[in-house]
Amino acid sequence: MRKFLFLVILSALQLVHVSAQDNVIDRVEWVVGDKCILRSDIEEAIRFWQGNGRKFEGDPYCVVGEDLAIQQLFVHQAALDSIEVDETDIMRKVEAQMSYVMQKIGSKEKMEEYFDKTSSEIREMYREQLYNMEMMERMKQSIVGEIKVSPILVRRYFESLPKDSLPFIQQQVEVQVITLEPEVDVDELERVKSELREYTERVTSGETSFSTLALLYSEDPGTARVGGELDFMGRGQLQPEFATVAFNLTDPGKVSKIVETEYGFHIIQLIEKRGDRVKVRHILRKPRLSTDNVKKMLLRLDSIATDIRDEKFTFEEGAAVISHDRETRNNYGIMYNKETASSHFKLDELPVDIARVVDNLKVGEISQPFTWMLDNGKTVCAIAKLKSKTDAHVATIKDDYETLQYMYQAKLSEERINEWIKEKQQNTYVRINRDSHECEFLYPNWKFYEDK
Repeated sequence: MRKFLFLVILSALQLVHVSAQDNVIDRVEWVVGDKCILRSDIEEAIRFWQGNGRKFEGDPYCVVGEDLAIQQLFVHQAALDSIEVDETDIMRKVEAQMSYVMQKIGSKEKMEEYFDKTSSEIREMYREQLYNMEMMERMKQSIVGEIKVSPILVRRYFESLPKDSLPFIQQQVEVQVITLEPEVDVDELERVKSELREYTERVTSGETSFSTLALLYSEDPGTARVGGELDFMGRGQLQPEFATVAFNLTDPGKVSKIVETEYGFHIIQLIEKRGDRVKVRHILRKPRLSTDNVKKMLLRLDSIATDIRDEKFTFEEGAAVISHDRETRNNYGIMYNKETASSHFKLDELPVDIARVVDNLKVGEISQPFTWMLDNGKTVCAIAKLKSKTDAHVATIKDDYETLQYMYQAKLSEERINEWIKEKQQNTYVRINRDSHECEFLYPNWKFYEDK
């Protein structure tokens, strides 16, 4: 069954305007509540799905049109119920999405050409999409509520599944880590700061522009190619240290003092302030780790691993006292899978450097020291322990209770959502273009109002 594909469709949509050159006039295909769904909306969604290999069961215009209509049922009801979303969080996601697209396409100019919109129009497009997605998710949560199921009900659910339809559980692992950050030499720190001071002098003297230097020297790949420029952002979207300096800038002609964040060292130049948002450009430089310091930290971790193997202390004790990693230190070194809200990972869900090491370990075994590049670009040294490993298998109630419980809750949630959709089909004003009246819909209970 198609499971609310509109959740993903929304992320790919872009509003296509009337093209005077082709003399093509857009038309309204659906009206749901007070929202119109245009033919161009449906066509863009179809193109997106075709590009992602989706095969449509039936007429794509019927299938995708209904997807978008169902999506709008949620958004319309969320507005009626006065459901609110965090605008700051929405804008953070918008900027992240735009940075991702710019990186993939190559530049801000290419992005604007691709979408045939200005960056401001693209930002507003994403803001509306992400706003609606969040509204829809909150509406679904409101409909479903909190579903609690007892072990007896989970067992009954498991026993009701046909034997040839039992879920197949892929291999999963639990991993513990102890990490240490190699020190950066004082000379290296001074070298980076000296470079940034030199860039500041060159901009201040008028020798060159900040954007040119960012293009040549910044080590932030997402912004270097556009002259170090960030889009308008609120405080919550920026690193705290970066935000403090950026929001204190008042003169676009001046360059900030050097700012240190977890990513490295920055200098910042103001472009424009607009209410509680600021637009700046920056240059990022990252200190390099010396080979000797990395080796020194790897040797220290080798000694720690030896002490653990000799039972002088446990891995858990070492992680709690020694490890530099904040996320795992307070959890005895156990890595946390944010996607599944558990400590279990499939190998391809682990960071590449961790997966490569863990794949060769036996349960309870501690790895040799290795280097691990974090998401922020920093390199740390680490040792890992394979805490547990579950081979791929057909689910059993004994070994996979949590997975089966989650599946049963998901089934109940889907049933509630389906019932809600059927009810709203009857109670929401919905009109459809006459050409689509013969469509075979997934939800056949639409109550269409006719044009007078």
